[in-house]
Amino acid sequence: MIAEIEKYIEIQNSIDLILKESPFKISYIIEKTGIKKPTFFKKMKEKRFTSEELLAIAKVMEPVYRNETKEEILESLKRSEEDFRTGRSIPYHEFMKAKRESLINRFKDVQS
Repeated sequence: MIAEIEKYIEIQNSIDLILKESPFKISYIIEKTGIKKPTFFKKMKEKRFTSEELLAIAKVMEPVYRNETKEEILESLKRSEEDFRTGRSIPYHEFMKAKRESLINRFKDVQS
C-alpha cells in the first residue's frame, strides 16, 4: 500500500509535466474532464488536483479505460487526419526519441 501512495504523490507532484508531455492537447483534456479552464490551470500550476480529478484526467489520457462511442472514435480520427494534413505531427522516430529522453530525464530526477 505504501508503494501505491508514493506513486500517487509522485503523479500529483509531476502532473504538470505529465500533462505537458502528453500527446493530448490540454484543451482536449479540459473539455473531456469537465473542469473549468481557469480552475484546471490553477490546479495544474499548484499541483492540487483531487484524486477524483486525477482519475478523470487518467481516463482521458489512457484510452484503455474509456468507453468511447463509434462516433467519438471517428471524430478523433478525423482530428488526427486534420493534424497530419496541416503538419501538426512529427515522425514516429522523433516522437520515440523525445519520449525516451523524457523517461531518462524523469528517472534521473527520481534518482537524485
